[in-house]
Amino acid sequence: MSASLGATRLGPGLLSLDDLDEAQLHALLTLAHQLKCGERVANLHGKVLGLVFLKASTRTRVSFTVAMYQLGGQVIDLSPGTTQVGRGEPVRDTARVLGRYVDGLAIRTFAQAELEEYAHYAGIPVINALTDHEHPCQILADLLTIRENFGRLAGLKLAYVGDGNNVAHSLLLGCAKAGVSIAVATPEGFAPDPAVSARASEIAGRTGAEVQILHDPFEAARGAHVLYTDVWTSMGQEAETQRRLQLFEHYQINAALLHCAEAEAIVLHCLPAHRGEEITDEVMEGPRSRIWEEAENRLHAQKAVLAALMGGRYFQAGGE
Repeated sequence: MSASLGATRLGPGLLSLDDLDEAQLHALLTLAHQLKCGERVANLHGKVLGLVFLKASTRTRVSFTVAMYQLGGQVIDLSPGTTQVGRGEPVRDTARVLGRYVDGLAIRTFAQAELEEYAHYAGIPVINALTDHEHPCQILADLLTIRENFGRLAGLKLAYVGDGNNVAHSLLLGCAKAGVSIAVATPEGFAPDPAVSARASEIAGRTGAEVQILHDPFEAARGAHVLYTDVWTSMGQEAETQRRLQLFEHYQINAALLHCAEAEAIVLHCLPAHRGEEITDEVMEGPRSRIWEEAENRLHAQKAVLAALMGGRYFQAGGE
């Protein structure tokens, strides 16, 4: 690895965006951009990534798989339906065994504590591919998209409108570390975890960003360079769907909310989207949407995470 990429060497895993310091975050985004543009190449030949997904996935599963293949490595699907995980084997036992077979694990599960248990016992890099508490890889792709669009991160403002969920948690931490001010607007009772908000505010004190937890979506959107939303009902909350539809009806990204933001504001959504609920079809398909670029950047962000965690060698374009 070239000396200039020293800050990109991560370890022992990526369970939370708070595992990265500010320098590592920016270095990782730079590496993702360089891999995307062909300015740098990473080699994971001979490495194997295990996927342990206890929740459904399209973008995360496919982007990790394609990223690993494009880096020269391989992927093995370790879904509960085909392993002893689905029959009640303790996580610590599964983790100890998998750590002797594969070189890294990308895990999508419910409890953050389960992810941490895998990381504790596996002895190999473990990547958070989504838990109920955080979704760090998504936010790396989001920040990459924002930086590509504006040419910078520091000094910008992002407004998140909707449920104070795992995506909101990772956005709070990621934006604060990147120097992006963030305003989160949720209905009463659906604000992000206060501990996460407090940690984001602490980080923002170092980076010059501002953290606001609000209830008025128009107040949050005022002066924003980025409008962001997620589904109102996340996986595992299906029984609450009707109640949430009523409570969140005013927390939609639509033309009126977009008009309240900066003239050059862009719109992001982590997908899948429920069109007509948290975002209108008009905005999603409109000229301010960067949702598809954001989805593509999942691949490039994942490549950077895999390369940094799994010990690949880095090459400058045209030579080592």
